Amino acid sequence: MRECGDRIRRERAMSPRLVLRRVLVLSEGRQYREAATVLSKLGCSGLAQVANDLPLDLLVEGLPHSAQLLETLFAKLVSSGQRPNLSAEPVLWQLVRLFATHEDPTLKTKVGRLVRSLVEYQPDFHRLLTTRRNALEKAIQGLGCHGLTPDASGLTHLHVALKGELQRHIDAYKIALHRLEELGLSATDAKKPVDASHQRLLGLHHNDVQQRLIDNKTLLTMVDKPALQQLRPLIDTLAERVQNDKEALFCVSQLKRVQPVCDDVPVAALLMSFSKGCAAILELMQIAADTSPCNSDGYHSEPEAETDRGKDAVGRYGSLYYQSRPRALEALDSLPELHHATQLKAKILFSVVVLAFRTCKNLRDVKLRETFRSLHVDVRTAAGLALRGDLMRCLSQQADTYPLADVEIQVRGLVCDTLKEYKCLETCMPLRRFVGEVTRVAWFLVNQYPPYELNTDFQAPVRFVPERHQRHHASDRNSDVVRSYLWPALVQNNNCASKAVVITGGGI
Repeated sequence: MRECGDRIRRERAMSPRLVLRRVLVLSEGRQYREAATVLSKLGCSGLAQVANDLPLDLLVEGLPHSAQLLETLFAKLVSSGQRPNLSAEPVLWQLVRLFATHEDPTLKTKVGRLVRSLVEYQPDFHRLLTTRRNALEKAIQGLGCHGLTPDASGLTHLHVALKGELQRHIDAYKIALHRLEELGLSATDAKKPVDASHQRLLGLHHNDVQQRLIDNKTLLTMVDKPALQQLRPLIDTLAERVQNDKEALFCVSQLKRVQPVCDDVPVAALLMSFSKGCAAILELMQIAADTSPCNSDGYHSEPEAETDRGKDAVGRYGSLYYQSRPRALEALDSLPELHHATQLKAKILFSVVVLAFRTCKNLRDVKLRETFRSLHVDVRTAAGLALRGDLMRCLSQQADTYPLADVEIQVRGLVCDTLKEYKCLETCMPLRRFVGEVTRVAWFLVNQYPPYELNTDFQAPVRFVPERHQRHHASDRNSDVVRSYLWPALVQNNNCASKAVVITGGGI
């Protein structure tokens, strides 16, 4: 008994270095339960040191058997309030892979507590998984949108319909060109600039105007036939199919970072399996949320409704970084002029976000001032403050349908004018789509009540602050010096709603 007591006291007095050594030895022998017991006895003072030195990749490979050890680690980190240089993303994606590729009915039981610890350790995991699952579902749906398309003769393949439509255009344009030659309307020697002057046109007689009408009407009938109006819908369908396939292949490239993907597996089957994996993890996260203390009276209170709106707003902003930004960055990588300009490409996308928020905020303020001016209301009065609140709520409700084409053009113009030497940016369609997506989200966020804003303090180098900064995977995790910003932080009432993504240590 005395020996047992001495052994227990020695274990309690173990240093972090000794705990780490024992955990490693036990893990190598796949004795994860015993390793979790040893780790649970470690005090808070040495927990961060052990967490930084643990070979997380080996523990990830041991899942689901190592689930208890990982759950103990993250649970202790959460309870102690410590945030070491330890990213839990590899654990999350390994769990998704397990649910995607295994049919183990006991898997949810084995990793349920680990999932709850992960979402407590990094609350943005729910948003990250939701965004990824939505992207997978959208890609799966897009893969099935390549069927037959309507044509004048019925349903046919898109390429056959395009060929027929183009041939009809060619024939119609040849006839129109021949008619122009017959009428002599296109001869350069017969048309002088003075003939189109305002004074000359006002001096035309009845017969001249009548003949001009006949000529133009003849040409219009040739080139504006109803049968020639199908090319644009066919082109739009072709563009949609191209985008759908790009989305699907982009999702596959992201999955390849999680595990090797066999090219013999159908793309839809691969996407569906990982979508199922994301859904399983989200279900476990929802179970964790449902078991937490909350109202049980069957309805959402007003604070809960505000929380839901806040989650939606922050989720939209997060999807720009996790989903829209990688697509735009991949498109910029394909431009030969920007092939080696790594930092410039990141700065372009960063600038789009800043410019979109600034432009949308200015537009909102202009609309508010115009309304106050039209109604002769002083914004400083009680009536003015009440009117402002009503207007903000109205703008918030109509944010998804408000026309923003002019704002998108303005943002693109600001980017392209700054980088005039890169003409390729003006014709880069993925960049245009990125500007459109960012502008729409920015308009939605600046019109919330209270509005969201960007934290425009981009000074570097500064000290890494876990409450405001999130490390990019290219960062030096042993450094706490922020060298550059990849994505700005989102704030509301001076509270950080979404962290800035930064590079610590070196650069990219």
